[in-house]
Amino acid sequence: MNIALIGYGKMGRLIEQEALNRGHHITVVVDPYAADERTQSGIPLLRLFPDQAGEENSKGLATADAAIEFTRPDKTVENITALCRWKLPVVTGTTGWYDRLEEVTKLVTDSGASLLWSSNFSLGVNLFYRIAAYAAAVMDPFQEYDVGGLETHHNKKADSPSGTAKTLVEQVLARMTRKTQAVWDALNRPPRPGELHFSSLRIGSVPGIHSLFFDSPADTIEITHTARNREGFALGAIQAAEWLVSYTGPGQEALCPRPGVFTMDDVLKDILGPAQE
Repeated sequence: MNIALIGYGKMGRLIEQEALNRGHHITVVVDPYAADERTQSGIPLLRLFPDQAGEENSKGLATADAAIEFTRPDKTVENITALCRWKLPVVTGTTGWYDRLEEVTKLVTDSGASLLWSSNFSLGVNLFYRIAAYAAAVMDPFQEYDVGGLETHHNKKADSPSGTAKTLVEQVLARMTRKTQAVWDALNRPPRPGELHFSSLRIGSVPGIHSLFFDSPADTIEITHTARNREGFALGAIQAAEWLVSYTGPGQEALCPRPGVFTMDDVLKDILGPAQE
C-alpha cells in the first residue's frame, strides 16, 4: 500500500517506521511545520498540498492509496477537505475537532470519499471500550456503585480531556440509565446522582492511562488501560488504513476503498463478527 503521511511529529515518525516495517511505501509527507526537506527514511517533505495533479510535487499524492493524518485540531478539517479533493481515503487520529464531525461527514459523503476517524487507534484501547461498555451495563442496576474515571497523559498533550476519555465516557453513558451526563471540570461541590465525574492529569512523558472506577462503600472495581508506548497507536492507524482500502463491494472484483465514514468500532465489528455485537 502506498501511504501519504499528513503530519510529521512524533506520531508521524512512528507511522513511517511501522509502515515500512509492514512492507508499505510512504509516497509523500505533508507538514507545514517540518524543518527538514526529507524524512528520516528519505521521503520528500511538502509544506503545502498541491492543488492539482499536474502541479510540481504532486506525484506523491497522486500515487497514494490512502492518507494517514496526525496533525492539530485546527488543521484537521482543512486537511480532510484537501484529501477529499484528491479522492484519497483518509485515516485521522487527530482529536479535538469533533464539534465539526457532522460537517466533515457531509463533505466526505457528498464527495464520495472515505474517512476513518478514531480518538485512539490502539487495538487494546478499542477492546477496552467494549469491556468498559459491558461492565457499565452489568453495573447499572447496582445503585451502591458510583462511577467515575481518570485519564493521565504527557504534559505536551494539546487537548484535555483526551479524545479517548470522551469516547470511553460516551460508551459508558450509552449503557447506563442512572448516569446521564459527564462532568470534566473541577467540582467544587458533590457530584449530582446523574453525573459521571472524569478527571484529567497532565504530567511528564506518560503515553496514556485511562481508568474507569465502580466504587461502593464495600469495594472498588477498577478497569484500566495503560499504554507503554506510542507504537501501538501507530500500528493501529496503519491497520485501519489497510482495512479502509481493502473492500470488495457488490459486483466488484478488485479491491477499492470503502465509501463513507467509519471508526475503529467498524474495524472491530468486521474482525469479531456478528457473534460479538
